[in-house]
Amino acid sequence: MSAIQIICAVAVPLLWGYQFVAIKVGVTEFPPLFFLALRFLAIAMLLVPFVKKPTRRQFGPIAAISIFLGGLNFGLFYVGLGLGSGSMSAVAYQLATPFTVLLAWPLLAERPSLTTSAGVVLAFAGVVVLAAAPGLSANALPLLLVVAAAFAFAVSNVLTKRFGPFDPLMLMGWSSLFTVPQVMLMSLLFEYGQIASLAAADGRGWLTLAYTIFIGGIVGFGLWFWLIAHCSMSRIAPFGLLLPVFALMSSVLFLGEHITPKLIVGGLLAISGVAMTQLRPSA
Repeated sequence: MSAIQIICAVAVPLLWGYQFVAIKVGVTEFPPLFFLALRFLAIAMLLVPFVKKPTRRQFGPIAAISIFLGGLNFGLFYVGLGLGSGSMSAVAYQLATPFTVLLAWPLLAERPSLTTSAGVVLAFAGVVVLAAAPGLSANALPLLLVVAAAFAFAVSNVLTKRFGPFDPLMLMGWSSLFTVPQVMLMSLLFEYGQIASLAAADGRGWLTLAYTIFIGGIVGFGLWFWLIAHCSMSRIAPFGLLLPVFALMSSVLFLGEHITPKLIVGGLLAISGVAMTQLRPSA
């Protein structure tokens, strides 16, 4: 990887890590799925008029990516983060990397090594420790939602790699456009108070929405799609280990969350497992 690629690979988890705080605050101002629909609508309106239209062969893959990356990944994650803690969500979401490794075997013909398989097991063990945290066992729904979101994100990564390369801004704009009706329909079915939230939201709510649109969305995913197009997944995936570090820092600094022993143990197990999935056997 070049120096600029390494800088971008560090910038992505930094921007996404602090987005945990923005989302956590935003879903207190707006219904989570409605907040997500506003995010994707804004991104689509900002990008679609200025990017190329997908080719006929690209429409199907982009629609599929929008389902897993937009509707499922973000939908499940926003609701899970709204119900749970930012620190727990940051650690549990790291399962996206081992999920990607497992899915790359049948979909990209990348067979995991024994070390990689052991890392996947260790990462799952870390999430089990998180699930045993006080109060969480009685309501494991937030954790399960975030884990499901991580799986959906892994599917979207593999689809992006398999059917790409895509122009990053084109993929972001059109996948966002395809995602809007998905999350808006879910919001109408499962939420209420959407219009009232628009009238009641204060400056903090609109600021967090702006962060998820411009910083976490256009900049963060623009860099991520660009990295996927130019680097192998095995090269860029290890930088995802920085995401929980930045997310935990932001949750402690801005949300007043406390680091518990079980969070530390579960986080270390999960991150160590993810790290093992990136090891390559020596020749």
